[in-house]
Amino acid sequence: MSARTDGAHIIVLGNEKGGSGKSTTAMHVIVGLLHEKRRVGCLDLDVRQGTLSRYVANRIEFCRRGGVRLPMPEQIVLDPPDVAALEPAVRELALRTDVVVIDCPGSDTPLSRRAHAMADTLITPLNDSFIDFDVLARVDAEGVKVVRPSHYAEMVWEQRKQRALERRAPIDWIVMRNRLSALDARNKRDIAHALESLAQRIGFRLAPGFGERVIFRELFLKGLTLLDLREPGTGGGLTMSHVAARQEVRGLLQALRLPVAATPTPATPLVQTALLGTT
Repeated sequence: MSARTDGAHIIVLGNEKGGSGKSTTAMHVIVGLLHEKRRVGCLDLDVRQGTLSRYVANRIEFCRRGGVRLPMPEQIVLDPPDVAALEPAVRELALRTDVVVIDCPGSDTPLSRRAHAMADTLITPLNDSFIDFDVLARVDAEGVKVVRPSHYAEMVWEQRKQRALERRAPIDWIVMRNRLSALDARNKRDIAHALESLAQRIGFRLAPGFGERVIFRELFLKGLTLLDLREPGTGGGLTMSHVAARQEVRGLLQALRLPVAATPTPATPLVQTALLGTT
């Protein structure tokens, strides 16, 4: 049975390698959509790390302490964090929001697999190195020829088949290169070539990624994103680097190609909900 009960669009952030920037990307997507006046819900499935949950909590605390008003997502906390709790949570959020963003753990779990099968859009952040590229595919010793898809790509393929069995539209899979260096190096060009080759082979789109910038890490403690820095009370004086980073975020949002809501609706206030699952 499909987890969706209305027109909410489900975005899943997934990669089986930790440290790829999934939670940072998820929060910037969430806030970007909120600034577009969409109603956004979110789920953090990485129970052990809980980075997205802490990011949202930091945002609430920043607003409380400074008397600042910022758009907030609606969040559901899974309790217990299992597949039986996931589907009711997604249905509940889908009834009240336009977009549901799900942040998956950096490991292969039944919960993560089921979330991937629910995705209308799957975003896979990938650090710009062949160590991280190995999650998607094996390449030859020269880093030029793709030998075969790797375990994560095979898992996504399995979830695509599951979605087809549920007679739902195909997953729009987007891979974004993360922590890009400003320097033009041979390794950077080789990764670009390998990704373009692999995209045609296993069916994903390439989207603009985020550069290696300290600001992404600094904003976490306040629960802010680059798209918040011009809001009153955020203390955001924008440098040229910040402006460039904001453009990277906007580039990713445009690459999502989300359906345009006929009538934009106000962003929802944040509601923390504990979902106890089923008995």
